[in-house]
Formats: sequence, structure tokens, C-alpha cells
Amino acid sequence: MTPTATGIEPTTDRPTTGPIPTTAITVTGPLRERYDEILTPDALAFLSELHARFAGRRHDRLADRMRRRFEIGNGHDPQFRADTAHIREDAEWQVAGAGPGLEDRRVEITGPTDPKMTINALNSGAKVWLADQEDATSPTWRNVIEGQLSLFDAIRGQLSYTSPATETAPGKEYRVTAERTPTIVMRPRGWHLTEKHIEFTDRAGRRMAASGSLVDYGLYFFHNAQRLIENGVGPYFYLPKIESAEEAKLWDDVFTFSEDRLGIAHGTIRATVLIETLPAAFEMEEILFELRDHIAGLNAGRWDYIFSMIKNYRGRGARFVLPDRSQVTMTVPFMRAYTELLVQTCHKRGAFAIGGMSAFIPNRRDPEVTAQAFEKVSADKKREAGDGFDGTWVAHPDLIPVARAEFDAVLGERPNQVDRQRPEVHVKASQLIDVHIGLPISASGVYANVSVAIRYIEAWLRGLGAVAIDNLMEDAATAEISRSQVWQWIHQDRSTEDGTRITRDYIEGLIGRVLGEVERREGDRFDDAATIFREVALGDDFPTFLTLGAYADYLTD
Repeated sequence: MTPTATGIEPTTDRPTTGPIPTTAITVTGPLRERYDEILTPDALAFLSELHARFAGRRHDRLADRMRRRFEIGNGHDPQFRADTAHIREDAEWQVAGAGPGLEDRRVEITGPTDPKMTINALNSGAKVWLADQEDATSPTWRNVIEGQLSLFDAIRGQLSYTSPATETAPGKEYRVTAERTPTIVMRPRGWHLTEKHIEFTDRAGRRMAASGSLVDYGLYFFHNAQRLIENGVGPYFYLPKIESAEEAKLWDDVFTFSEDRLGIAHGTIRATVLIETLPAAFEMEEILFELRDHIAGLNAGRWDYIFSMIKNYRGRGARFVLPDRSQVTMTVPFMRAYTELLVQTCHKRGAFAIGGMSAFIPNRRDPEVTAQAFEKVSADKKREAGDGFDGTWVAHPDLIPVARAEFDAVLGERPNQVDRQRPEVHVKASQLIDVHIGLPISASGVYANVSVAIRYIEAWLRGLGAVAIDNLMEDAATAEISRSQVWQWIHQDRSTEDGTRITRDYIEGLIGRVLGEVERREGDRFDDAATIFREVALGDDFPTFLTLGAYADYLTD
């Protein structure tokens, strides 16, 4: 890349402004009740324009990812970029920062966008709700469009939900009752994902599946941006799986075009970028710079970050092998370096730093387990608040008071601690890849990975993206870590602490054990889930995301 006065020179000559032919959009999914309120002609025309302008650049960025993974796999460790040093060294520039309703983000709740979970989130008492159309949503056609309907209704104060009646009880009605509801920050799917129920024609005349990112973002923005502004907030987004400043620039151009297209003031959109990939950790400052007119902060997406580390270093030898998933905590060297750098980088540029997920689900039948979990959550949030984070994530409403207490103790009446600059932090590139933990792989840890991955994938195939497993609310990131660890342990010829080699045959035995232990019901997808797990954990090749093949070949609506 060639540095310029404004940042990084684009690698493509595709225009982002000016007249451009409309790309034909075709909806191939079934049109159920109220779908026409989301898939309106004007909304589809907007999706058409987004794809005409940005689909080609999306493919360019995905090709960049492949090249970068190839380089790392062949021994070229990532470094802080020399061609963008001028951005990091310029002390003057600052980002847009918090938009209305985002000034205080000390506790954010995450969850999918089905009606019941939407209502629970809005009644939770959190400051922000991450309305997740990505890892916590199985991207069935029903979930994609009906999630948009949930958000459409919630923003207009007209959302309600009645649970199905049973033989012994009538359906229960749910409504939003909170006087103050969380600010909504919607997370669209990542750049790598497609929407197979919507097709577009590219410039070469080929019919292609639409971008999941542009579909999720485009429908939400088109229908809700103006109403959100009228409500005193704005159209806000969490951006997942970003790997480079160029990907951030692509999003910024999408935002700029969208604001101009709908006649909204430039900079109205606010984004928070999840730093959940290893390459992005080396470009945090550049990502902030490229989104500087539209960005509010960065988030430490801890689980996907661990997955990204394994994915990039899976073939680089035994020194890059991690132990049991449960042992890879936020205090191990590479995770500590990454979060310290994130806080320092954000505050240097006037951005918020948002901490990672606490996924525990209270077990009301076992108060002792719940109490122990609350202690762990409290300790985790105390560390984050003490490190300078401005807020954090939880997956269950009962964790909000626990997390809020730790941030209240540090923040007091202040809405954030962006003014805390952390000049004492000095993170080197080598520290971001220091995965030495010195703990063994246990047989129970291997089994836990196989069990959790298969149970999650099975639920995902049935349309559930956020799944309660072993007192934790799991999403796709947990399954990705689990299967990638198994793949790496096999290919690096690892053994458990009792000397048992981790081989394909050994894992096959664990798959059989899992299938024998789960409760089988009519219509379950455990056999398909086991097949998918074999494909992504036991094969010679390493699929970049398990959801890609599972979505294309197994997910039905």
C-alpha cells in the first residue's frame, strides 16, 4: 500500500460515489407474513446500490485475507505496518466518539434478535443492547428477516410476543416495560458470509449470493435510520471479523454513501469494531483512523480472537499449541498484551474500549455453582474496569448488577474513563503472539471441545444461534475454538497429560460417546452436526469458518 495524506491508498479503482448502474436484486426465499414490510421495492433498490458499489471491493478484501493467512502460515509473523506508521505517529487526529445514547456503555447485553430475546434485552437494564444478527443468530431465512421485523417493531415501540400455548398452560405475553431501554447497536454478519436467499448480478453478468453484511446492514439502516434519529439516538453498528484497515475503509465508504443516499448528516452513523482477529490487533490505530468520522470505539472480542490465533498459527509447530480452552484466560500473555494495547489505543484517539463477554447463565437449582460463577464474573469485570475499559459485555440480565458494580466502583459518576491514557503500556509485536502458557491438554478438555461443538452445531442447524450449554450461553465462536483446537492437536501430534495421543481415531471415539450421551428426539440434527464436526475438525484441510459449509450445505429454513 502507498501512504497518502488521508490514510491508505485504495487497492481498487471501483468508485464509491457518482452514478453507477443499479444491480438487479432477486429474493429467492419464501415471503411469509409481514416480510413485504422489510423487503420493500425501495429497500431492495438500496441493497442493489450497495452491491453495485461495494460487492467487488468486498471480494478484494476477502482475497487479501487469504494472502495474509498464507504468509503467516509460511513463517511471516504479523508486524505493525511500516506503510502506515505516519498514522500512528500523528498525535493530532481523534475519532468521532460516542453518538447520542452511547456516552455511558458500562454494561452491554448481547443476544439474538428474535422477539422474545429482543424484549428481554430491552427490559434488562443494560446501557446498550448488541442486537446480534451474527454469531448469536443462526442465519436461517426466517431468523434474518424476522429479526429485522423485531428491530423494526422495537424501534417504533410496537413489539410484543406471545409464547406458544401448551396443553397445560396458555401462552405468555411479553412486552417492553422498561422506562429506559438500552441503546441498540446492531451487529450484521461479517464480510465472509453470504445470504443465499437474495441474489444479485455482478458486473460480469453472474448471479451470486448477496453479501450477508450488506443485507443485514442495508435493511436495518434503510428502514430505521431516520426513526432512530427521531428517537434521540442513531443508527449504530458493531462490525465483526474485520482483519485490516482496508476492510474498515470499506465499511466507512458504505456508511458515507448510505448517509448521502438517505439525506442524513455525515457522521451520524457510529460503529464499534470488534477486534477479534489476530491481524486486526496489529492495525487497531489504522482501523480507528479509517473510520474516524463514524467510530465510537473498539471491543475486545475474546473468544473469536483466540479462534483467530489458532487459525493463523495452526500449522506453525508445537510452540503455538494452546492447552484446554478453559485455561486460555484473559491473563495469559497474548491475551493480556492484546487487551492492554486495545485500551491504550482507544483512549489515545478518544474512542471507547469495551471489554469481553461473560457468558454465564445462573443455575437457580444450584445456588453454590451460581455464587462461584458470580465471583468469577466479578473478578473479571474488576480487572477490566481497573485496566481502563469503559464498559463490558454480559449474556444474561442477572449478570448486569454484578458487572455494573465493578464499573461503578471505578467510574463513579463519570460515564466513561476515556481520559485515562495508559502511557505506561508498551506492547511489542512479539507479545501479541506469545502463546506460551505451560499447561497440559487434558482428556476432559478434549472431550469438552467435541461435546460443546457438536451440541452447538446441532442447535444451530435447528435455527438457534445462542445456546445454553453447561451453564454458559454459547455462540458460534465457542464451536470455532473447539473444532480448531481439535484440528491443531491432531495435526501437531499432541497428547493428553496422561500420554494418550490425540488422533482422528481417538476423536471418533469421543464423537461416538457424545452421540450416545445426548438426548435424541425426533427431528434432531445430531447426525448432521457430527458430520459437520468431522469435516471441520478431522479433515486434512482447515475450513476458515465452520459456518460457511454448514450454511451452504446443511442449514435449511
